Amino acid sequence: MSENLAADFFRIVTGRRGHFRLESGHHSQLWIDLDALFADPNAVDPLVEALSDALRRYAIDAVCGPLLGGAFLAQLVARRLNVEFAFTERGEAPPGNELYQVQYRLPAAFATRLRDKRIAIVDDVMSAGSALRGTYTALCAHGAVPVVAGALLVLGSSGLDFFASRGVPVEAVGREPYSLWTPGDCPLYHNGIALEDVVAPAV
Repeated sequence: MSENLAADFFRIVTGRRGHFRLESGHHSQLWIDLDALFADPNAVDPLVEALSDALRRYAIDAVCGPLLGGAFLAQLVARRLNVEFAFTERGEAPPGNELYQVQYRLPAAFATRLRDKRIAIVDDVMSAGSALRGTYTALCAHGAVPVVAGALLVLGSSGLDFFASRGVPVEAVGREPYSLWTPGDCPLYHNGIALEDVVAPAV
């Protein structure tokens, strides 16, 4: 990510520090509020263009993203690349401290359309990669072929490691270091800092 694009991204979103439980089940000290990311299409357009350009060489047939932010991004990228668009939906977060328990489903309307097609899966930000992992699993279950994952911003390496182990490259407009801990290893927990669960209600 160029310095100008990085500045654009962090002007659009806000972040705060504390002790947060993410969708993946990991704990982190930084939460980025992405609700306003797509509110101004002109502001986010340079970021979408940069990611679209990076994905173009993969000869994809469709772009799929998890609701909500990933789906907004997928639709914008699909339009730029003149390919099909699809989305996945998140199920309810189960109780407990197990990692990566949230599952994603591909709506029936897309299941047949995407079979055997080359898919780019995208999300606005990937840290642990729970939403993109769930989307990858849902697509594979319906015979689609995810060939690349993409994000406007990749935080840390947890999500990258998952896709690397499956031979799926990851394209990102920007990358930043990011600390994630399992619940038992979280120093914030051991220091008695109150935990905030930032998993959004299921769609």
